Amino acid sequence: MTEPQYLLEMDGVSKEFPGVKALNDVTLQVRTGTVHALMGENGAGKSTLMKCLFGIYAPDAGEIRMNGRKLHLPDSRSALNGGIAMIHQELHPVPRRSVMENIWLGRFPMRGPFVDHGRMFRDTEKLFEDLNMDLKPDTIIGNLSVSQIQMIEIAKAVSYNAKVIIMDEPTSSLTGNEVEHLFRIIGDLKKRGVAIIYISHKMEEILRISDDVTIMRDGRKIGTWPASELTTDLIISRMVGRDLTQRYPNRENVPGEVVLRVEGFTSPFPKSFKDVSFELRRGEILGVGGLVGAQRTELIEALFGLRSVASGSMLLNGMPVKIRRPVDAIRHKMALLTEERRVTGIIPVLSVLENTVIANQKSYARYGFLNEARRREDTERHVGRLSVKTPSMKTLIRYLSGGNQQKVLLARWLLTQPDILLLDEPTRGIDVGAKYEIYSIIADLAASGKSIIMISSEMPELLGMSDRIMVMCEGRLTGIVDGKTATEEQIMRLAAQHSA
Repeated sequence: MTEPQYLLEMDGVSKEFPGVKALNDVTLQVRTGTVHALMGENGAGKSTLMKCLFGIYAPDAGEIRMNGRKLHLPDSRSALNGGIAMIHQELHPVPRRSVMENIWLGRFPMRGPFVDHGRMFRDTEKLFEDLNMDLKPDTIIGNLSVSQIQMIEIAKAVSYNAKVIIMDEPTSSLTGNEVEHLFRIIGDLKKRGVAIIYISHKMEEILRISDDVTIMRDGRKIGTWPASELTTDLIISRMVGRDLTQRYPNRENVPGEVVLRVEGFTSPFPKSFKDVSFELRRGEILGVGGLVGAQRTELIEALFGLRSVASGSMLLNGMPVKIRRPVDAIRHKMALLTEERRVTGIIPVLSVLENTVIANQKSYARYGFLNEARRREDTERHVGRLSVKTPSMKTLIRYLSGGNQQKVLLARWLLTQPDILLLDEPTRGIDVGAKYEIYSIIADLAASGKSIIMISSEMPELLGMSDRIMVMCEGRLTGIVDGKTATEEQIMRLAAQHSA
């Protein structure tokens, strides 16, 4: 009997949800000991395909084979037993239990009727040693950083002796050094014959570590190519179905008078932001750059009243204001789009309509009743204005793609008619086509006179969208540069400059 050419084959997989054909006759073939990138815009079907592979969804048609043998995957345990592991983008550890308990959860080593903690400790130590991970098995997982938890999830996948490991946006929360460590682990796994299915929107990562690239669009497979034959522009054009010659829209905003002046903002916590002063002009996009730990998010959350301030002052249109909580910020016509839309943005169990109107609910109340007609009218107007793709206003927001969820959150805040928008990583986890749409919305808002502070960890995004760029390092403002003339090197120098 001849050895099968592929380790994993998904053949003719289809999946339909009410009103949505999520997958249409998709085929995927993955070779042993390779990194197979899976790419496409949000809503292209990547996650649905992987959930079919991991037993979360049952496909309506098609079959899955491992080493030529058909697999029946009614649930995730069957997938794990079949040699398939998945590291999800959203991590859900048991925070009050140890690292080793999280790794071996549901399959603890036993000695008679009792858990064999000694063996579990030794097995975890050996696992970490093999993967060159500097972690202690008995550490409580709630005390670890997101990046460390990500590494533990990788160790957990390896502990199942998985032959195929699915990694969904594995570097979204990692620093540069941690990404390099992850890539070394992926290299070691390849040498052991493990295949990695790698989902990411980061083109440079895909081109660097992938052997093969499959691109999907609208629930269909467009094709599979050797990574060596692809370029960023080729990937983009195949993902979106057109040449995207311009990554950023032309901006017509003209910054005017100062609308916000911040003086000496300092956190009560010693390792947070210190003595930060800056100005924001009407119709301006002020980018905020810096490395992990720069305290950018903490600063804008303090501006919005989500964090306390030990000292410093804020002037809005020349008048001193005190913002102690978000309701104060909203009253002063400020809005905050948070970094983690799934955690602190969307309300997944509510519809598109409810997610859109929730920050403006008071305006619809009269005599103890909500004006449903106005709520529906406002939602339809803003959803239409921002080109949100949704089957209906009653669709639960969790079923929308990341880019469309982000547009709904923008619509939510636009309903409050803000003058100042604080945008924290507005395009994180969003594909290149949806990114352009978000950029166009931001550019239009600035052109209409809205003032925008935009945090971004993507250097091209900062340079492509900002009028000025404020750079922070370890809580301090290290410089403000002109967005038109700034370079990546200049921003990186400021981002690594430890004193103002």
